[in-house]
Amino acid sequence: MAEKIVALKVDVDTYAGTRDGVPNLLADLARFEVKATFFFSMGPDNSGKAVRRIFTRPGFLKKMLRTKAPAAYGIKTMLYGTLLPAPMIAASFPELLRKTEQAGHEVGIHCWDHVKWHDFLPEFPKKLTAMELGKADSLFEDIFGHRAVTTAAPGWTVSPDSLEVQDEMGLSYCSDSRGTHPFYPVMGGRRFRTLQLPTTLPTADEILGENCITPDNIHQFYASNLKEGVNVLTIHAELEGNAIRPSFVRLLERFRGDGVRCITLGETLPVLANAPSCELIMGEIAGRAGKVAIQGNSLQ
Repeated sequence: MAEKIVALKVDVDTYAGTRDGVPNLLADLARFEVKATFFFSMGPDNSGKAVRRIFTRPGFLKKMLRTKAPAAYGIKTMLYGTLLPAPMIAASFPELLRKTEQAGHEVGIHCWDHVKWHDFLPEFPKKLTAMELGKADSLFEDIFGHRAVTTAAPGWTVSPDSLEVQDEMGLSYCSDSRGTHPFYPVMGGRRFRTLQLPTTLPTADEILGENCITPDNIHQFYASNLKEGVNVLTIHAELEGNAIRPSFVRLLERFRGDGVRCITLGETLPVLANAPSCELIMGEIAGRAGKVAIQGNSLQ
């Protein structure tokens, strides 16, 4: 039987998630001697502005209620950028970001402004897309002392322009999509040269409250749905690092008991060869309001 491997991807979306969730995850991962890839939001926390999705994205309010988002994210976070000023995320916690890398984890860029990218990327001119990633990359280099080698788009939201800007950044890989295996994206009639390592498993906020899945048994769902070879699991500092932290600890315990090996996304690269070119389309998946980047048919 082939080995089961989980590449752990950690999205850090908010100020509170950075402040509270990241230290918790660092402690839990160290306890199990597991490394992960952390993608940090570098700019302002405008989480409160996401409320407009209630009117623009069918199913968003239902998802918020199903996952108990107000309790998970906190009232202050849900007011940032509206009734409360938007705090700067990475600039507030540079030592914590550096501590993450010093602990042996891989680090990359999630975004500059998470809500702005997630909600408006399709409307961005390329110059604005480049500016958003450029600001994030500049601060990343200031904090870590080196350029980022990987990015992961907020909400798995991409455009041909964002893929082109990522190519221009000379990244080792990106993790912007949902799919089944590594591939080179083709979008808008163009093939891009930055490898995509897609998330292969559903996220906690997509499945909690559905099909009798709860924080108490979600670890069983994941353990039962791993395929042989590499699986990519995206977790969130705000959830697995805080609101459902005990669930994540149970998952790590289960992985250890089952002999599942956990690695960073970057550690999958040496074993990849001849990744195909595949269509990348914006479409809908179960449990998530709005469209995400989905791996399509192979073009080879």
